[in-house]
Amino acid sequence: MNPGFFGWWKGHACGPPGCGPREGAHMGGWGPRGFGRGGPPGGGEHHGGPPWEGGGDGGGFGVRRPLRFLAWKLELEEEQVAKLAVILDELKTERAQAAVDQRRSISAFADAIEGESLDETKAKEAGDLRVKSAERLREAVLAALGKLHALLDGEQRKKLSYLLRTGTLVI
Repeated sequence: MNPGFFGWWKGHACGPPGCGPREGAHMGGWGPRGFGRGGPPGGGEHHGGPPWEGGGDGGGFGVRRPLRFLAWKLELEEEQVAKLAVILDELKTERAQAAVDQRRSISAFADAIEGESLDETKAKEAGDLRVKSAERLREAVLAALGKLHALLDGEQRKKLSYLLRTGTLVI
């Protein structure tokens, strides 16, 4: 989407910092992915948005505040929330590294194609970097899933499975 599309919104925030057309209920949904209607009892932080929205990086879980979202949806205890925070932080770090590797591989591909002839060695190295990065990310996701499975009880695992299966939560 054109970043200037919401330019009309500047200066028209209705209150809390970060309140704009992609937050709250202004555009008929809850943030950029939309989570349907309903929501937690008592509403969210502001404008009826859910408590897990409100900024920051979701660490690849498809929601802006995955810790809050999962704590609420899975009805986690405080000890579980603390352990989940560690799991999500580890996964977020690995995803950030994968993003860095992606940018490096793009740069290497650009270098490979820049000359009079294709530098196949550079292109192969760039491709290998992408493969290794994807493998590390796969291992991090598998480790996170294993830790989540051990952390949750049977009912919580069923709820998490449902969230994944329906696309409400993206891993």
